[in-house]
Amino acid sequence: MESRHYIRFLFFFVGIATLLAITWNNLPYAPPDATEDFDCTTYSSWCTSKNRFQSKPLKEPAKSTSHHHDHASDTPHHPLDPLTVKEINRVRTILTSHELFKNSFPYAFHSITLQEPKKSLVLNWNKGDSLLPRKASVVARVQNISYVLAVDLTTEEVTVHETDSSSGYPAMTIEDMTSSTWAPLADEEFNRTILERGVDLKDLACLPISLGWYGEKEENRRLIKVQCYSMKDTANFYMRPIEGLTILLDMDTKEVLEITDKGKNIPIPKAVNTDYRYSAQGLHQRMKLINPISLEQPEGPSFVIEDEHLVKWANWEFHLKPDPRAGAIVSQARVRDPDSGEIRNVMYKGFTSELFVPYMDPTDAWYFKTYMDAGEYGFGLQAMPLDPLNDCPRNAHYMDGVFPAADGTPYVRSNMICIFESYAGDIGWRHAESPITGMGIKEVRPKVTLVVRMAASVANYDYIVDWEFQTDGLIRIKASTAYENMNQISNQAENLFGTLLSENVIGVIHDHFITFYLDMDIDGSDNSFVKVNIKRQETSPGESPRRSYLKADRNVAKTEKDAQIKLKLYDPAEFHVINPTKKTRVGNPVGYKVVPGGTAASLLDREDPPQKRGAFTNNQIWVTPYNESEQWAGGLFVYQSKGEDTLAVWSDRDRSIENKDIVLWYTLGFHHIPCQEDFPIMPTVSSSFDLKPVNFFESNPILRIPPNVEKDLPVCKAAASA
Repeated sequence: MESRHYIRFLFFFVGIATLLAITWNNLPYAPPDATEDFDCTTYSSWCTSKNRFQSKPLKEPAKSTSHHHDHASDTPHHPLDPLTVKEINRVRTILTSHELFKNSFPYAFHSITLQEPKKSLVLNWNKGDSLLPRKASVVARVQNISYVLAVDLTTEEVTVHETDSSSGYPAMTIEDMTSSTWAPLADEEFNRTILERGVDLKDLACLPISLGWYGEKEENRRLIKVQCYSMKDTANFYMRPIEGLTILLDMDTKEVLEITDKGKNIPIPKAVNTDYRYSAQGLHQRMKLINPISLEQPEGPSFVIEDEHLVKWANWEFHLKPDPRAGAIVSQARVRDPDSGEIRNVMYKGFTSELFVPYMDPTDAWYFKTYMDAGEYGFGLQAMPLDPLNDCPRNAHYMDGVFPAADGTPYVRSNMICIFESYAGDIGWRHAESPITGMGIKEVRPKVTLVVRMAASVANYDYIVDWEFQTDGLIRIKASTAYENMNQISNQAENLFGTLLSENVIGVIHDHFITFYLDMDIDGSDNSFVKVNIKRQETSPGESPRRSYLKADRNVAKTEKDAQIKLKLYDPAEFHVINPTKKTRVGNPVGYKVVPGGTAASLLDREDPPQKRGAFTNNQIWVTPYNESEQWAGGLFVYQSKGEDTLAVWSDRDRSIENKDIVLWYTLGFHHIPCQEDFPIMPTVSSSFDLKPVNFFESNPILRIPPNVEKDLPVCKAAASA
């Protein structure tokens, strides 16, 4: 049989060794000195970085000259500010002295984050008030049992909220992932198999792959699958898989439970033309198609960051913080009304809740690849430092993340988020009078926006999420992705699960779904969801020369099931979140509408195990009553879950949502049928949806913004031509 290589999209880990190297280099408080005898389970980051079988770490991008920060002295100023280095260390000290931990081993902290105060308390808090009590929410595994705890940083009281859900485990720690990649090296059969494939152990790179849930045999122990690659002669080792070799591993004991090797006759793809680095492109292949371009701001940026986390720009202000699971969290987004001067509430909290990526190859080495990025790997944990001038333009402000290692030691993820103003020559509004009116009027306003950006690099896969704020009150949420993958099998052509991209290289079909949590508070917390159906109306005989026209039918959703929305091209509608108690001057309820984009829907069978776990993609829009425990669309514990604690399960309770504090959920969807331009790494693709004012303002708020004039702009002269 002819051997066929498959390009696939592994969707995770930016080179785990790279992540570890950056984590290690940013630890404010390092593990014990290397000369000491200490436990490699606790400090597996350090141990792994010394392991000669790991990928060679790439250099961390240089920090922007605009941002250098000593996090050891951080002090919270706002009730929603993330935990500081000092606070995480305090949590660690309190818990390691607690009865649950001090006589127990092994244990690991899977997350230590701020337990946000009650929403009502935050809404009533004003700058200058005493800071609300600081508490930490902790997810930990102690002797292979999962716990959720609350730690009061003032009283040192520890409360165990719950232990073990009916199914599922917490997101993996970085130590879980890295230790799983080198654990197979302790197995003689594995080493022998690698050598028989002609791969030198020093060239070996392995990745930990979440395996979903497919039956009782996978229950009662944390499992992971490991697949490996040869990184000889290329940085893009994903293009050189050791195909057909899959290791099933117990993540807690690091015991190899099963080795599946069905690809002994499949050669490893060649490394030629797979390296993506610019330095690896031959001089004759490099193309300089454009001159350098940059947004210059002679008077500096128009935004300010107060107390490290409060962003103020134009008519907007909001709180911003990094999060190990969600990536970036935008809170208390408010916009200033141009008529009243009042700062008005729009959204209490918004973030990426879950990402679901199922691959469409049912074969043994592929069927389980149905990733949940946030709940299994941590979307924020996979965020890498942004590259100044390329990821973000000049004059960007950078924000670091402070996260705990598995032993509770805080470390800094530098330059994790950037904030910048964007102007690409776009028009925010314009009107010119026709010459026939005799009025020589031409009015234009430039479209300048504020962008909050983070990028999660999960292996060979990069996600960029932008929150874009506009002066007309619109919020645009955009997701972009770029990735590549390689796989090969020895099937006949009729069994291919994708597109032939190059000689013996196939791109496997797959989907991406990104679900956003949007706690809308339009002029207050009591809101309603309105579906505005656009219907064709037939005219009556003799009523008009027209036979039909369109009308809008407004229907207020009474319960959750009324707000489960599947988008349909030939059944159009608008979807509004309104405050029924607040009206405009002419009597319309104030509101915002979600403007859909990225509307691909999941076509998997509802009873397919991956779709049960990803049931939050069964609809593009959901609305639920606010519940502080319902924030993660795939459930609190996603790893190996059965889908018993998802957005779909909550919504099916059919609770009342009319004139309530409600949460809007929106899922961006992509179907990806790869094409040749995706080889060996595809260009970035993007999609977005909008939250747009609808009767929120009395009139167009952008009209009062001045147009550009020549005297305000710098004149940059082009270099003399040769």
